[in-house]
Amino acid sequence: MTDRAPGPRRRDRRGRGMRGPGVLPRTPGRPETRTRRERFDDLVLAVVTEVDAQWADRLGTVEYAVEDTPDLPDDWDPTEVPLGSAVRGTGGEPSRVVVFRRPIERRAESRSELDVLVLTVVVEQVADLLNVEPQVIDPRYESD
Repeated sequence: MTDRAPGPRRRDRRGRGMRGPGVLPRTPGRPETRTRRERFDDLVLAVVTEVDAQWADRLGTVEYAVEDTPDLPDDWDPTEVPLGSAVRGTGGEPSRVVVFRRPIERRAESRSELDVLVLTVVVEQVADLLNVEPQVIDPRYESD
């Protein structure tokens, strides 16, 4: 016979407590907490919304995107990894600004550094499209 207490059986191997998600999802199959990618997308969206609202009349139509990593050619110099890119629109095609998530996350050591780095990348790309200095786009821009 065992000295087990009556009630539902719980598995607590090695005394680490309950295992599994701490919060049950409202929608089955979808985690309740945001993923790292979703949080990064939200950060980029906040910066883009702010910059685009201020410069929309000069920018025209611009598509903004977040990609995990840049496509690099075979003769790529491994000492430089792009954090973003800007392509001017031609004809009926809109301009496009792309922010690369993984290289930016690798460079940022904290959430505040990530915020500053995303702002810096977006401001630099928009400044490139408008042919102005980044400080004109946003006074918070840091060139370091």
